Amino acid sequence: MTSLKVSSTSPNLTRRLYLSALGILGLSSWLTPLSAGAKQPEAMEAIAKIVGSNAIQNGRVKLVIPPLVESGNLVVLKVAIESPMSSIDYVKAVHIISEANPLPNIFTAYFTPRSGRAEVTTRVRLADSQRVWAIAQMSDGGYWQGYADTLVTLSACTEMI
Repeated sequence: MTSLKVSSTSPNLTRRLYLSALGILGLSSWLTPLSAGAKQPEAMEAIAKIVGSNAIQNGRVKLVIPPLVESGNLVVLKVAIESPMSSIDYVKAVHIISEANPLPNIFTAYFTPRSGRAEVTTRVRLADSQRVWAIAQMSDGGYWQGYADTLVTLSACTEMI
């Protein structure tokens, strides 16, 4: 018969491995939202509905939202699209898509050459920390995109009635 030798350090080693694994799992829950670059499936579907099989180019769209907001109930959002807004080259629409809202399509603004500038400033509601996308549809059938990330925090001192 063969016998197994167990050293006196093996219980400590397994405890250390166990605690290390728990620590790594705890850290991963904090790091996952920071490293998640992929869009949510609902947001991807909303963007696919807008652009169809057309390619989306980066640039020309500037989306500005605060990088840190205390509450997602009222977030100022500004979007501007570079365009001459002439009768042959203008922005037809801009679609604002959120990754974490229950309904990803926040709003759509429509423009004509008579709009003068393709700019919108409004307030929106954001459900959670997320990336917000602006997809501009041009008169020539092209699409341009821009995005901004925001971190939505919740107030620690809330009063429950």
